[in-house]
Amino acid sequence: MSWMGTIIRFVVSALILMFVGFLVPGFAIANFWTAIMAAIVIALLGWAVEAMMGRRVNRMGRGVVGFIATAVVIYVTSWIVPGMRVTILGALLAALVVGIIDLFIPVDIGVNRREA
Repeated sequence: MSWMGTIIRFVVSALILMFVGFLVPGFAIANFWTAIMAAIVIALLGWAVEAMMGRRVNRMGRGVVGFIATAVVIYVTSWIVPGMRVTILGALLAALVVGIIDLFIPVDIGVNRREA
């Protein structure tokens, strides 16, 4: 992925986080820069969780384990990023909304994927 693709991916992720903050009770993002910082932290934490637990917790593993891992990553991110407030219920609801949005908005911008 190019640098431009990476930047676009984080901007789209930040916009999604802001939308989720508008929609979900118990989930608040102070401003766009907080959302950008949260998107970066979520990506890093998601990468670390996937590295430790395997592919079943990535965004393609849409089962219960992937859902719970997403909720935990979102909740832990609120401890790291100032200006982001998330309750446990807010993290669960946000994980649900992010999962639904992820069905419709491609995350891998500019990457050619081959179906096996």
